[in-house]
Amino acid sequence: MSEVKHEKETFKSIFLKWVIGRWSTATVVGVAIGAALFGVLMNYGGITIFTNTKLSTAYIIPVIVGGLFGAGPALLVGFLGNVFADFIGGWGYWFDWSIGNGIASFFIGLLPLYGARIQEGIFTVKQAVIFAIVSVLGLALAFGVVTPIFTLLIQGGELTITYAQAYAAVASNAAVIIIVGIPLLFIIASRNKRKQNLVEE
Repeated sequence: MSEVKHEKETFKSIFLKWVIGRWSTATVVGVAIGAALFGVLMNYGGITIFTNTKLSTAYIIPVIVGGLFGAGPALLVGFLGNVFADFIGGWGYWFDWSIGNGIASFFIGLLPLYGARIQEGIFTVKQAVIFAIVSVLGLALAFGVVTPIFTLLIQGGELTITYAQAYAAVASNAAVIIIVGIPLLFIIASRNKRKQNLVEE
């Protein structure tokens, strides 16, 4: 009975690590810096492709933070980063999009769920494919479902423009995550693997 309970507790603790992420002083610093960079890149690091929607390099940040620290920290980077982008952009606060960016970033940070351990140097081609699929599904859910719901709840407006922005956001952010984010994760994982090999030797 105690062994079964221990196994359940172990699974629970592992699952919570997947969801909450790895928290330490470094994580807090990473989230703070990541959110600031996300906000800056949303404003100045992209090309406008639709009304208030850019092909932005900002989504490189949740990829890095999610890869190093997990889903919870990535979620905060997406949410707080969008709030900061609204602040420095001066166009008012759009919490429907902040929530959407938080949800999308959460899915990006779920790498440990399918075995990727960037900190330990583990990131395979199979995991990269799963990462791409999970990230795109997360973007579609965040911007195609969650953001419109909160647009209705918060703004109470018509959703035609919101859906058009959502399609543009899914396509542009998916491109950045796949084309730039995946090679970046391979580089970080490879570097961490080399560091671990040096320590073991």
